Order: sequence, then C-alpha cells, then structure tokens
Amino acid sequence: MKKITLLFTTLIFLAATAVAQKYAFVDTEYILNNIPSYTAAQEKLDELSKGWEQEISDAYNMVEEMYKNYQNEVVLLSREAKIKREEEIIKKEQEAKELQNKYFGVEGELYAKRQELIQPIQDEIYNAVKEIAASGNYAVIFDTSAGMNMLYTDPRYDLSDEVLEKLGYKN
Repeated sequence: MKKITLLFTTLIFLAATAVAQKYAFVDTEYILNNIPSYTAAQEKLDELSKGWEQEISDAYNMVEEMYKNYQNEVVLLSREAKIKREEEIIKKEQEAKELQNKYFGVEGELYAKRQELIQPIQDEIYNAVKEIAASGNYAVIFDTSAGMNMLYTDPRYDLSDEVLEKLGYKN
C-alpha cells in the first residue's frame, strides 16, 4: 500500500511539474519586419545584390557574345586561332564564375555584408528573447517563422548529458 501511495504521489508531483513549465512562441520574421534598421539593412543588401547580379550577367553576356562570334568565324580560322579563341572564351567564363563566387559564394561579399548588417540585429532579438524567457520563467520559446524551431531553451531542462551517460559515454 505504501508503494502505491508513493507512486501515486510521485505521479501527481510529476504531472504538476510538467504543467508548471511554461512555453511560448515568437515570430522572428514579424519582429524583424517591424525593426526599421533591419528593413534598411535588407534594402541595402538587395541593392548590392542587384548591382552584383548585373555585373555577373554582363560578364556572362560577354562570354555568350564571344562564343557567337567564334561560331560565326570558326570556318575561317586556322587551327591555332581556333585554340586561342576557345581559350579566351574559357578564360572569360572562368572569370565570370569567379566573380559570381566572389559575390555570392559561401563566404562571398553578400554573406559578409549580411553578417555585418543583420547579425547584430538578430543577436539583439535573441538577447531580448533570452531575457524575457528568464524573467517569465519559460522553459522553451519557439520561433513560428522558422517552422517551430526552438529559439530558446532553458538549460535546466537539457537532458543531453544524461542521455550520453545512459549510452555509456562521458561528457
């Protein structure tokens, strides 16, 4: 009987604890769109991007024009002239690809500019969410704009180390 009473009391305690945890959500897209500095930064990025896209498009158009001219004159060219023109076309195409990578590559100028302009705003939002979570005693805050990703989690509820230990690994 004592075991049943203890089990029942434990279950009630666990249920009360689970209910006591608070969850919330935010929409970071909505928040960002209501911050004037973010809108200005996004406009600046769009402007830069359009300019770079035009520059890249011009470079590819030049390659295409060179190729068309080559196709029109190929029957008149000597073997050496053909090879030279083909190499020039290939070189111009590689330059266009390098330009594209320079601006839009993984660590290109657009990425760097986005980090410079937008990352500080995102950091401010995260810090505000973290403060609200601490003061409101929230266990988890979700971000609805990113498919219900967890934006903030209280580290007290992180069981990762316990899972590792249960699997036989040490932190």
